[in-house]
Amino acid sequence: MSEASDYAATFAMIDLDGDDLITASELQQMMEKLGAEVRPEFAEHAVQVIDTDGDGRVSLAELTAFLEQSSPGGNRA
Repeated sequence: MSEASDYAATFAMIDLDGDDLITASELQQMMEKLGAEVRPEFAEHAVQVIDTDGDGRVSLAELTAFLEQSSPGGNRA
C-alpha cells in the first residue's frame, strides 16, 4: 500500500466539501471537532507550510509529501 493511499482516509476526513483540496477553514473545523481550539491564523499558517504550489489549499499529494518528510526517517530537517 502506498503512502498516498495510507493518508487518503485522513485527507478525506479533513476535506469536508469533497473537492479534493483542504482549506484552512476545513482544517480548523476538523481540529475543533477533535476538541482542539484552533485560531484561524494557525490553520492558515499550517496550510501555507504544507501548500507547495501556492494556491492556498492542500492536495492529497502535498499532504502526503509533507507527512512523509515529517515522519521518522523522513528528509525534513
